[in-house]
Amino acid sequence: MSEFFAMGGYAAYVWPSFLLAAIILVANIVAPLQQHKRVLTEIARKLRRARKEQS
Repeated sequence: MSEFFAMGGYAAYVWPSFLLAAIILVANIVAPLQQHKRVLTEIARKLRRARKEQS
């Protein structure tokens, strides 16, 4: 098992690249969800403002 984690002497290059890839994958999931929530909030705010102006 230690041979696997040592990656044939290249662990210092392999594991950071795995970590970076995982961070990027998570960011590619989280960022659009946050943006979606922000857009929905902004649309709701604009709708409320438009309804106030009409009445």
